[in-house]
Amino acid sequence: MRLFIELYLDEDVSVLLSELLKSRGFKATTTRDAGMLGKTDSEQVAYAASEERTLLTHNRVDFEKLHNEYLKAGKEHYGIIIAGRRDEYSMLKRILRILNRITADEMKNQLKYI
Repeated sequence: MRLFIELYLDEDVSVLLSELLKSRGFKATTTRDAGMLGKTDSEQVAYAASEERTLLTHNRVDFEKLHNEYLKAGKEHYGIIIAGRRDEYSMLKRILRILNRITADEMKNQLKYI
């Protein structure tokens, strides 16, 4: 059983958010950290799934589609969080609500909006 969600931040998400999450004890990796800059959205989801990380993105349209494709194909991912564009501190508050209430196992194959 996995308790804490580990995040993977899409390249559109501010790197500062990763640092803010780490300073609060959460694991957060960016596309830059992972050497995944410039990869396709489908490669990003596959990477996040292979690392058992929940993907955080601003890209609603493409990642909703990928989420549905994964479910239809019976493939697993470790969650996708779609965030509206806000300043990093507002996003942090919204993400912390999820991280403090939902376990990594509960997040599996889920699509959440913040």
